[in-house]
Amino acid sequence: MGLFKRDKSADVRQDDALAPEEATDPALESRDPSEPATARGPWDRGEVADESEYLNLGSIWLKGVPGMELRLEVNEQEQQITGVTAVLGESAVQLQAFAAPRTEGVWIEIRNEIAATITDSGGTAEVVTGEFGEELQTRMPQAGPDGRTMFVPARFIGVDGPRWFLRAVVSGRAAIEPAAAEPIHEVVRTVVIDRGGEAMAPRELLPLRLPDTATTDVPEEQAGAARMEDLNPFERGPEITEVR
Repeated sequence: MGLFKRDKSADVRQDDALAPEEATDPALESRDPSEPATARGPWDRGEVADESEYLNLGSIWLKGVPGMELRLEVNEQEQQITGVTAVLGESAVQLQAFAAPRTEGVWIEIRNEIAATITDSGGTAEVVTGEFGEELQTRMPQAGPDGRTMFVPARFIGVDGPRWFLRAVVSGRAAIEPAAAEPIHEVVRTVVIDRGGEAMAPRELLPLRLPDTATTDVPEEQAGAARMEDLNPFERGPEITEVR
């Protein structure tokens, strides 16, 4: 089920990196690094002072969390990494970063598209307010092994940043249990997005790459906090299902 459609006008609308300077929405400006420690991410690359704390996956940087496993999602045809999923116990969060306009957010529009896709397929989607602002609580229909329809809970979180947009899809127990969601939220709130300076069409996927730990030992300070699983994984993350 496709849940993220490229803007129909993306091919004709140029990225703001090549456009003249114009008034910018203050809400999308990079935050002042001197903000108090209580401020929460996700963060922009320009807000990070110490890169050594993160696992660099290209456009997405992650901090190690004890017990976390990473699954990289690969488009085999194009040999492109399209997303990263962090798994913690019976919960998971899929992370993808996209280019966005300089002067406006895209989450409201994307959220409506996702909700329409799910409801048109027979599922449910409800806008609720969570830690990261308005998000979607959904039940997505899928065919079970016995042919009956199963409904898989998932939460769609969207964060508009300076010229980037982060989509996080929470599944498993974290989609329905607040206690299980806290470690997953910690992954999301510590994410760093490295937008880069190249011109890109709005909604174009920001490039991901294999982390250094795919070919070398995990740094000592992150040992036991994160480990790579398969580098070409297509298996699903943890799921909680309902049968109707």
